[in-house]
Amino acid sequence: MEATGFSHWLVVLVETFAVLFMLLLVIAILVIGVTWFVDRHQTHNSVLRNYPVIGHFRYWFLHLGEFFRQYLYSSDREEMPFNRAQRMWVYRAAKNTENTNAFGSTRDLHLEGVPFFVNAAFPALGQMHVKPQPVRIGPYTREPYDHAAFFNISAMSFGALSAPAVRALSIGAAKAGIWMDTGEGGLAPYHLEGGCDIVFEIGTAKYGVRTPDGKLDDDKLLAICAHQQVKMVSIKLGQGAKPGMGGLLPGAKVTAEIAAIRGIPMGTDSQSPNRHLDIGNVRELMDAIGHIRDLTGKPTGFKAVFGDMGWISELCDEVTRRGIESAPDFIIVDGSEGGTGAAPQTLMEGVGLPLREALPELVNTLIERGLRDRIKVICSGKCITAYDVAWALSMGADFVNSARGFMLALGCIQSLQCNRNTCPTGITTQNPRLQRGLVVMDKSERVANYARNVMYEVGIIAHSCGVDDPRELDRTHCRVMGDDGVSVPLVKLFPYPKVQAVAEKA
Repeated sequence: MEATGFSHWLVVLVETFAVLFMLLLVIAILVIGVTWFVDRHQTHNSVLRNYPVIGHFRYWFLHLGEFFRQYLYSSDREEMPFNRAQRMWVYRAAKNTENTNAFGSTRDLHLEGVPFFVNAAFPALGQMHVKPQPVRIGPYTREPYDHAAFFNISAMSFGALSAPAVRALSIGAAKAGIWMDTGEGGLAPYHLEGGCDIVFEIGTAKYGVRTPDGKLDDDKLLAICAHQQVKMVSIKLGQGAKPGMGGLLPGAKVTAEIAAIRGIPMGTDSQSPNRHLDIGNVRELMDAIGHIRDLTGKPTGFKAVFGDMGWISELCDEVTRRGIESAPDFIIVDGSEGGTGAAPQTLMEGVGLPLREALPELVNTLIERGLRDRIKVICSGKCITAYDVAWALSMGADFVNSARGFMLALGCIQSLQCNRNTCPTGITTQNPRLQRGLVVMDKSERVANYARNVMYEVGIIAHSCGVDDPRELDRTHCRVMGDDGVSVPLVKLFPYPKVQAVAEKA
């Protein structure tokens, strides 16, 4: 009886599945038929008009291609913006696992523009080396900032990043002793959660410190800078991925919490002006820096992407007139290769100087005008590996910021979904289901490991070049491959200028 009953139910189950299969088959035929009819008679797409139904596979393959290329088809050094070799270096550094290779480098060392370092014949012994020494930023402020770590977290806003990502970065930054830049989206509780040092950025929309009409609200700024963790204030004039355009946060990512922090409507696109309403020239920039510095007592500077250094010379003239105390405490130079959550391709690929030109030009201008010691230089723009950072220090930077490097440390797989709220790793999405994949305490440890390992390996480069402190690297320690296959010293490509003028104390 039991066997008969089982057979009966098995027959029923098979028949049910058969009916469902036939039903799905009929539905599929109907869908294909309707799609064929619509494709054949629509007029806006010639591929679908000529190849109904199967033409849709083109878009499917285009969508999937960006995922499969990095695993199946591209070589280790082929992809952009970061190739597999770079990403794997970051992943291993973040996991604190073995980061050595065998047999030989896959990097083309004869490619024009490739930098490499000049080792010393008799490098100092390991025990003679010292940790990076603190650099003072803002010596004329009420609360100058002394900071040793030369590799820090670049500007990334809460909103562009998820809450778990910001929390993991904050906790990891505190473990590694590095700072974290808030980006232009305001100060969120998650920035403060880990206890790390904070650089508060004021974007063109002045999110978090704005009046209803978009001007600076001094009381809100004072409240933010009352947090002891907030060490500096950065005025964002522009960023490398979109020079001359303000930040853009799609409405799908503007939750109630983000709207409250930024002071904007919920669920609508958050588009910043392309420049500050109250900063239209060098004089007004200097006024804004002076006002914020006097108000908060914090070191104050600005971030910009450069196309021409003429206005920096004008700024130096203004410092000379006002006195050395009036100078920006720091300048963050962002190369045109910088990243972002959302930007027009035209601006991302075709406007602004890359860091390899902008950084030495800025440093040389400050040296020439006698302001190099007064104004600290911070740079950002695709510096994610130890030799990228060492190059920037050799070129004259005091500090190097990275955003995408730390995103990779968080687990970013370069799926290029940052602007769609569909980030599969939970880093750049406000979707709670996707955010669940990012485990804060695990990723915070990877953030700390990555920062420590970058600085450690920059130290190895410095050791090989015969200097004790990585900040002692200069242009004599690095060469760049020329178009003729022969390398040229950085100091020959970008010679140090003579000091022409020194601003006096007011």
